[in-house]
Amino acid sequence: MTENAAQDSTAGGTDGGDSAQPQDWSTGRPVHFEIQAADPQRAVEFYTGVFGWGTEDWSEYVGATYIGLSTGTGPGIDGAILGRPGGENAEVGGPVMGAVITMGVADFDAVAERILAAGGTVALPKYALPGMAWQGYFHDTENNVFGLHQPDPEAK
Repeated sequence: MTENAAQDSTAGGTDGGDSAQPQDWSTGRPVHFEIQAADPQRAVEFYTGVFGWGTEDWSEYVGATYIGLSTGTGPGIDGAILGRPGGENAEVGGPVMGAVITMGVADFDAVAERILAAGGTVALPKYALPGMAWQGYFHDTENNVFGLHQPDPEAK
């Protein structure tokens, strides 16, 4: 997301800012995500290495480590990596431990290999959503859970 897109009510972060349609704020559609990290640089290296996302340092805007993530130019949302309150010693179940985000991919197995090579681990192995997709969940280097979703009408 560009600096201008952050201020542009038509961009909304949902499609890389290319839409001429105004954002519909009444639906609660996700428009941004944040990944909590005890070591933000390690998390940036993980996500950029696995998915090839772009980054931009937005720390000066929030007064703390805050690295913007650009996930692509098509439909979807952009986000950021920020320092987790409490760092490595954050209390499990504390007020901010993050939310699960799921990334759409063309080849589940290839991305899963990159995740493991980058230091991630399997949280819930690949399984079929019959007639729809392959799904699975992983832990990143910060122990956050995230999902992969590969559309496949032949999944069984």
